[in-house]
Amino acid sequence: MLITGVGPVSGFGIGIDALWDGLCSGATAIRPITAWNASGFSSTVAATIAPEQLDIRAIVPKSYRKATKVMARDIEIAVAAAASAVQSAGLVTRGTAEGATPTIPPARVGCQIGAGLIPADSDELAVAMQSCQTADGSFDCGEWGRTGMNNLTPLWLLKYLPNMLACHVTIIHDCQGPSNTITCAEASGGLSIGESMRVIRRGDADACLSGGAESKVNYMGLLRQTFAQRLARVPEGGDGAAAVRPFDPSADGTVLGEGGGLLIVESAESAKSRGATAWAELCGFAATQCRCEDTVGVDLANTGDDIAAAVEGALQQAGVRADEVDAVVPMGSGIACVDAAEAHAVRQIFGARAASLPLVTVAPQVGIVGAGTSALAACVAARCLREQRLPARLSTGGSAKLGVDADARGAMAATLRHIVVTTTGLGGQSAAMVLGRIA
Repeated sequence: MLITGVGPVSGFGIGIDALWDGLCSGATAIRPITAWNASGFSSTVAATIAPEQLDIRAIVPKSYRKATKVMARDIEIAVAAAASAVQSAGLVTRGTAEGATPTIPPARVGCQIGAGLIPADSDELAVAMQSCQTADGSFDCGEWGRTGMNNLTPLWLLKYLPNMLACHVTIIHDCQGPSNTITCAEASGGLSIGESMRVIRRGDADACLSGGAESKVNYMGLLRQTFAQRLARVPEGGDGAAAVRPFDPSADGTVLGEGGGLLIVESAESAKSRGATAWAELCGFAATQCRCEDTVGVDLANTGDDIAAAVEGALQQAGVRADEVDAVVPMGSGIACVDAAEAHAVRQIFGARAASLPLVTVAPQVGIVGAGTSALAACVAARCLREQRLPARLSTGGSAKLGVDADARGAMAATLRHIVVTTTGLGGQSAAMVLGRIA
């Protein structure tokens, strides 16, 4: 199985070059939230995508521009990522050239995308809800049913269904093969890549657009993560990048971002037949769910064994030994309990090598992008393997206390045969994959 195209979207912009240049230069996309007033939150920064970086009407075909009216931010990110991935893979689709013969027959192209729980636009709801206020300022639910809902556009709901990411991508690029949507928090993108591998291996497609995308930089996204006690405290004027300290036992949380990534996962036979140059080999995949007696009180501090089991499964499927892995891209969020669990897994799998095995941590630069987190990490791993280089690391210190190598340093050359990507989402779902260098 090969990765023949990568399409990350992050606060650095659209495409792998923008992401890679930002990571290697040691820059950060984390900045104060300006699109709305976040002063009431304990965390007031995020890795946002600037308006000039994402003009969705310029990305979709002219014939599809009307549909952008029903695209929430998450959908726009997924559509932009798909366009970048298709271009990266050198594919011709209905979305790149209408009327042209597609590179791969549409019936042989699938689409699996990880998505988040998209919150409704606050301004849209506020306008509709104003008509439902009573004289004393309270909200009248009955009036909402009678008139309030009529103040929403007829297609309002289509903007906020998680499966709309895959829906728009498949329509634009005419993907007629198996399609699916997975919503398992930060692990969603990785789980979708694993699903694409299964679809191709059972012969139902030759290639799939696969990954995840999300924006949590909104009132509801920030509120949920605040209640979950996952965010670093960054008051107005604070340094958000410095606040994200992966694998530092004293870290107090993470920072959110917008983005994710879609990849072209393709069979080796298909790639060879069209003369494609692959970014990396997708060697193995596995997933686990942490144990939780009440299904609610997941203590991620105790999930190290479960993360390790996912990595072990991916290595076993890939036929790769632990000593053949030269780097790991973990979630590395700065959320202390999650970092401790990931560090435990690294020590369990790699033993004495854990202290010197490079961890690639990107959260201080692009934040944690929800359902797009593991897919973005896979894009980074693929570029690492192609370049034989590791990007810079920021704002980390004290990782030796957890027995891992994650402290700050500049970008550096490295001999990379295989890279493990592992992500554990809120709720305890873990996804792990092994990527290999193309000889």
